[in-house]
Order: sequence, then C-alpha cells, then structure tokens
Amino acid sequence: MTASNVFDPASIEVIAFDVFGTVVDWHSGIAAEVERLLPGTDGSAFALAWRAGYQPAMKAVMERLAEGEGGFTLLDELHLSILETVLADFSIGSERLDRAAKRELNRAWHRLPAWPDAVAGLTRLKRRYTICPLSNGNIGLLTNMAKRAGLPWDCVLSAEVFKAYKPDPRTYLGVAGVFDLPPNRVMLAAAHHNDLAAARHCGLATAYIERPAEFGPSRPKDVSPQPGNDLHTRDIGHLADLLGC
Repeated sequence: MTASNVFDPASIEVIAFDVFGTVVDWHSGIAAEVERLLPGTDGSAFALAWRAGYQPAMKAVMERLAEGEGGFTLLDELHLSILETVLADFSIGSERLDRAAKRELNRAWHRLPAWPDAVAGLTRLKRRYTICPLSNGNIGLLTNMAKRAGLPWDCVLSAEVFKAYKPDPRTYLGVAGVFDLPPNRVMLAAAHHNDLAAARHCGLATAYIERPAEFGPSRPKDVSPQPGNDLHTRDIGHLADLLGC
C-alpha cells in the first residue's frame, strides 16, 4: 500500500497531477482523431509516433534555453512541429491534410478523453485537497481539455507558468511556491516513475497511478511498484480510497 507504511494523508494539502497518460488517455484519443481526419491511416501507429517525438523535441528546447537561445515554446507549437515530421514519415502530403486541417488535428491534444475513473476520483479528492494539473501542456490546452472532459481542477498549473518543462525542479517547487507550502505538503500523482522520481528529489510526496494501457492494448506497460513512492494505486479512485476521501 505504501512505501514506508507510515504515510500520513493529513500531511498533504495539494495534489498535483501529471495529465497525459495519467488523467487522460492520449493514445486512444489521438488514434481516433487521426482515423477521423485521415481515413485509412493506422491511428495507433500514428499516435505512438507522434508521442515518441515529444521527449526529443522538449529536450531540444530545454538545451536552447540553457544556452540562452530563444524563448520558451508552448507544447501546442512543439506538437505541431512534431506532426510535420510524422506526416512526412507516413507519406501524408498537403493534398490530404492542408494547413487548417493540420491545426485541427493538432488540437486533438485539447480534446483527449479522461480515463473512466478520472472525473469521479478527482471529484472525491477535491473535497479534501486542492487539486491541479502539473503538466508540460500549455495553459490553453489544459483548460480546453478540462472543460471538454469535465476535469474539476481547482486551478491550472503548467510548464508555461514556470517557463520550464518537467523534470526541471522549477516545476515541482513552483507548485509549492504558488500555494506558499513546503514541498512535502504537495503530492505529485503520475503514471510515470521518472516524473515521480524528479518530484521526490525536490521533496514532494509521490503517488504512482497504474495505466497499463497508456500505449494502447497492443503495448501493455509494466506497472510494477517501485521503491520510493509513498503510494501505489490502481487508478485515481483507488488513490482517493487510500487518502480517505
């Protein structure tokens, strides 16, 4: 149940959530939009390729920022640049997807469906805790997503607020700063162990949320417990159970 068996839910005031893969199902959402706009295209393969470009693109921006070159880039812009590469890799030209249609497809990231347990689980947690996203998604994207999927955030925090992408410490410590709390009063809930490890390094409490189907049914993910996390949960409803909500 817990890493140390002494975790106290009363020690936490704010729960920040990773979003893509943790709260919303990016794989099925993107796959469905691709197949709607590009009939005959393998939506699952396209979604996986698009998501695979995310980490390298983000790393390149972070390296430029570290060298003092350019400004912070919104995730919407990164997704659009990655999309151009994926379209070329799938031999999809402008005759099938013009500029306006590309932007429409890019906004599929704003329309991702919540996992079935997400809205009810978040609603339960909100009764006791302040809840917010902590995502590399930009504010407009996360707000549109919340509106459409019914995600009951108390506020929207993102990399855009802190001008840094996770796993930069400025993001995790930034949440604590926004609420004027010491880091150990904030919990990060995520389906990604690397995200949780970075948050833990900054002093946050951590909860792992299993999402075995994050990459689609044909690519099940290992969701085995790893040491260090305060909680390991099946889904957001289970997190609410463990926190007494």
